[in-house]
Amino acid sequence: MSNLQQAPRTFIDLRQFAQDQSQGIALATAVGEDSFLSNRRVLDWGQSAVMAGAIALEAGSGAVQSQPADEFIIVNEGSLTLTQQDSSLTLAPGNSALLQHGTAFSWSAHGPVSVIFMRYHASQPGDRAIVPIKQNPALGASSGGPAAELLLTPAPVCRNYTDYRSASGEFTCGTWDSTPYHRRAMYFPHSELMYLLEGSVTFVDEAGRSGTFSRGDILIIEQHAQCSWESREHVAKVYATYRPA
Repeated sequence: MSNLQQAPRTFIDLRQFAQDQSQGIALATAVGEDSFLSNRRVLDWGQSAVMAGAIALEAGSGAVQSQPADEFIIVNEGSLTLTQQDSSLTLAPGNSALLQHGTAFSWSAHGPVSVIFMRYHASQPGDRAIVPIKQNPALGASSGGPAAELLLTPAPVCRNYTDYRSASGEFTCGTWDSTPYHRRAMYFPHSELMYLLEGSVTFVDEAGRSGTFSRGDILIIEQHAQCSWESREHVAKVYATYRPA
């Protein structure tokens, strides 16, 4: 049994999770499955529309015949090259991509590689493409923001760029930024993975546990958590979000 199974819904440091082999559970896979799909530990969430965890690859290469679901990946350590037909994408630490359901690709690891992922189980095969998450995209006004009744500071200015949205609209990936703000704890009907590009954020969950994450950190907020948010400087993040319809 995982030591995460009884933990309250909260925020989780995914870099720490990737480093600590005692956390999580090994993902059950078919015999002979490519190591990109089999060498994984996942957060013990039980039945959920999404899973998240870490992939550990040794130097070498392999091939995935069909990606089993939409999956956001971000390189934690090392360098990973993904090749689809005649097109290749090399991901360095902090680089990310979306692997669409049904995608066939080969991969090569230049030394040991640690990858953090979030998979959306309810996806359907689409273009079967690898979608890079753009670096420094042109951000536009965000349609959402913190609810006014939760704010402890003036309303922030938020911007967004969406690289990928599933056919259902439930799973999205992109980049978001915001001016500083502080809000009370809110209920998360969704789950969100974040990679901080700029600034820092402090979260406090319903149990009173506090954590501050800064540029370069990777974390996830569990679905059904209740967390506050406090940022005292400009914050930018890459995100992968599961939001039930």
